[in-house]
Amino acid sequence: MTTAALQTVLTVPERFRGPVGVANGGWIAGTMAEALNGGRSAVEVTLHAPTPLETELRLEHVANTVSLSHGDKLLVEAIPVAEELQGPGFVPFNDAARAEAGFAGLKAHPFAECFACGLREPGDGLRIFPGPVEGTDLVAAGWRVPFTVSGEDGVPASIVGAVLDCISGWAHFGPGESALLGRLAVQINRPVLPGGRYSVVARPTGRDGRKMFGQSAIYEVDGTLVAAARATWIAPR
Repeated sequence: MTTAALQTVLTVPERFRGPVGVANGGWIAGTMAEALNGGRSAVEVTLHAPTPLETELRLEHVANTVSLSHGDKLLVEAIPVAEELQGPGFVPFNDAARAEAGFAGLKAHPFAECFACGLREPGDGLRIFPGPVEGTDLVAAGWRVPFTVSGEDGVPASIVGAVLDCISGWAHFGPGESALLGRLAVQINRPVLPGGRYSVVARPTGRDGRKMFGQSAIYEVDGTLVAAARATWIAPR
């Protein structure tokens, strides 16, 4: 017996770009997690190739996997994982906001147009600017959630994924340094509220050759874990 595939069309708007011309990897990961199980339990998303913008793509749900393809080319694949994702550690909102002054991307940013961490206008991009937290190995930023990212059901998983994405890279990067997201596991425990204030925190968890590993989370002001992720980044040769 074969399981029928459920297919839909996905088009990524230009607004949600990461590097020029391609989708933000966290936005894609959150979208895939939502398609698989609403992001309520951990979903591991592997990015096999960059996802083009403003292009009709095939989103296919078969059994316990979701894939995104462009023609015959597999772009992204998502599977559930039996794991409870943990956060890197809580940083109070005011401390997280103060850390933004040390954001390496303010000195030199390789992807200044990025939806999540780029230097775009307030309300257009998310402007997550993580900087080092003194006395720790953490980076953090204060996120004031713009109403411009809210849908009918609140802030969607795609936005949560984008927030969790870049900060885990900046846990490694210095000014002008970059890598591409290869894999992101995402778990969303609680809704994100438009207009709310949250601490976004990450830490580096290791490195193996060109691969860099990180952990990130979104926390409410009282330290409650809202969402968590673990990431694998691939540095350029």
